Amino acid sequence: MAEANWYVVHTYSGYENKVKANIEKIIENRHLEDQILEVRVPMQDVVELKNGARKQVSKKLFPGYVLINMIMNDDTWYVVRNTRGVTGFVGPGSKPVPLTETEMKPLGVQGESLVIDFAEGDNIIVIDGVWRDTTGVIQSINTGKQSVTINVELFGRETPVEISFNEIKKIT
Repeated sequence: MAEANWYVVHTYSGYENKVKANIEKIIENRHLEDQILEVRVPMQDVVELKNGARKQVSKKLFPGYVLINMIMNDDTWYVVRNTRGVTGFVGPGSKPVPLTETEMKPLGVQGESLVIDFAEGDNIIVIDGVWRDTTGVIQSINTGKQSVTINVELFGRETPVEISFNEIKKIT
């Protein structure tokens, strides 16, 4: 299988979060979770001084750009390129160029390798969040989002729920 790389997508200014949301919705609808792993709008915390008051706010590190961790192929290129608000990939012509590890390091994006002690089919208990004290069986694991999907009973029927890795514990 091809390796996932980080790519930069140019967007209309001010549309970064909308593009991120649109791409995440397309990923879910077209079941591309295994090809488009993560979409990020790089942010940085800055202190603003307004009317004598210091206020910490998050600002976009690169206005007009979105980072996408994906496996580049014709389908993923087409999906991202034709998302509303996207003007194109960064790179010469129509050929996207992946970012190098050296370019990714200052952004704090390069993910450290994550070791998890559970697998699909394992019984887990939710230890934090809305579903606290709920038990379930892992249906799927999304390492890109660092979450698992379990089925919970909601209004008398089984409903899939996505839960973060740090909110669950394996039942031994």
